[in-house]
Amino acid sequence: MTKLASYYVPGLYVEDFSIDVPLDWRGLEPATLAVGIGVRHGAFPDPIPGATESIKLFYRTLCAPEHAHDDLPLLVFLQGGPGGEGPRPTSPTADGWIAEAIKHFRVVLPDQRGTGRSSRVSGQTMARLAAACGADMAHGAGGTAAGTAMAAGKSAASAVRDNAGTEAEAATPPAKGTPAATAARAQADFLKRFLARSIVYDFEYLRLTAFGGRPWTTLGQSYGGFLTLTYLSLFPEGVAASFTCGGIPHVPASAAEVYAHTFPRMAAKTGQYYARYPEDAMRVAAVADRVAAGGVTLPDGSPLTVERLQLLGSDFGMKPSFERMHWLFDHAFEEGDGSVPTKDPAGLALSDGFLMSVLERTSTAANPLYWTLQEFIYADGMTKPIGWAAEHEKASRAAFGTSERPLLFIGEACFPWMFAQMPELKPFEAAVSLLMEDDQFDRIYDQVRLAANEVPLQAAVYFDDMYVDSGLQLDTLSRVGASHAWVTNEFEHDGLHGDAVFKHLFEEALNRGDLERALRSWR
Repeated sequence: MTKLASYYVPGLYVEDFSIDVPLDWRGLEPATLAVGIGVRHGAFPDPIPGATESIKLFYRTLCAPEHAHDDLPLLVFLQGGPGGEGPRPTSPTADGWIAEAIKHFRVVLPDQRGTGRSSRVSGQTMARLAAACGADMAHGAGGTAAGTAMAAGKSAASAVRDNAGTEAEAATPPAKGTPAATAARAQADFLKRFLARSIVYDFEYLRLTAFGGRPWTTLGQSYGGFLTLTYLSLFPEGVAASFTCGGIPHVPASAAEVYAHTFPRMAAKTGQYYARYPEDAMRVAAVADRVAAGGVTLPDGSPLTVERLQLLGSDFGMKPSFERMHWLFDHAFEEGDGSVPTKDPAGLALSDGFLMSVLERTSTAANPLYWTLQEFIYADGMTKPIGWAAEHEKASRAAFGTSERPLLFIGEACFPWMFAQMPELKPFEAAVSLLMEDDQFDRIYDQVRLAANEVPLQAAVYFDDMYVDSGLQLDTLSRVGASHAWVTNEFEHDGLHGDAVFKHLFEEALNRGDLERALRSWR
């Protein structure tokens, strides 16, 4: 490991580090690599053109200033996502769980591979991979029905017609044998290295090399809960205790099953929003009608469509999302006093501030892996091709059509049109189209090992969670040994970021005797 810096922020002592990890863990094990044995077992994986053999894993540690030189138990934070970097706290209370955690632990905050200061994955990365295969990335990665040039060569495109009669453009993979096809395959294989199994292998290697192999406690938020079950499936000996918040995946995994449960919740959340702010139904409808008339462009040059407007519902699983949405639409209109106009929608002017807010709330330029990997976090080993699960679920529900009023919002679901329209996602379009057809991914869950699990697992299950269905979470927990669920409707999906949820879970585990190993002195 390399120590990069040490410093203080208010209430915290911070150290920054990085280590090298293999891009491709297949055939390698953290325990053997940690002692210098780097011989792969089994078939050597094909190299990915343009990709390096190793990548950087960045992590930082936090503790209370008075404990800077103490030997403390370890808690590693498994960030939500996919594609989310570790927290950047400005104080212990800036992210509520940290204030409680540093009373008991030294906190380890890794940037998962591909995010933050770990070797990043971005459109520039996709361009380098394509260039190594001789493909032209000059025009980005998006092929569309209109004939937009794909990053990996020209692509044909198919139109997925939704129930409202609108078209969502989706690129088809480039012709086999061309540089574009070679580039798309290389990009797709590269992206597979940034899913749960590789992330957990990184963390286990980090534990063994940087922290002397001592077991640590894991805290998983949202997708971090998915990583928790992967960790308990692969390396339970490395974990002293686990906490999860709104993040127990259904095992066996199925993207289609997830969206069948979450789309009704999206509709219910939208209904609750309109019930709370009735005038907003007319305000949103007026904006949607103007957008549907065409010609509305966001500040980054991408088109504002009704489908993109619906993405604003991604916030509905957090608090106080209804208020944030209300104030967003409060300044939607440019003219007069901002009241809902009665003129022809095509003549309405949307305010620059509103358009900037929509861009900021729907862009993933800072974390492009969020939408890129969104459906592939449900792929476990040999699987039926995912095939745009959310798109199929939406198309089966007429109420979510773009011409329906009141307009229903959508949360945490990705669609083909994103990769044709959003600049930060265009470079990923060809690769994602291939991945949607793939049926082979790394195994991430071991149901037999989970059933026999002996690592204490304390899970906060939010009863009304819009993103991770509570019923599916409880079904999985019923088949995971040593697990305990705290079911609550007091919090939304982001409850961990307040000051109550982690404190409650910690005290429950402590009083049950589940933290004896986790809090053991290491002196």
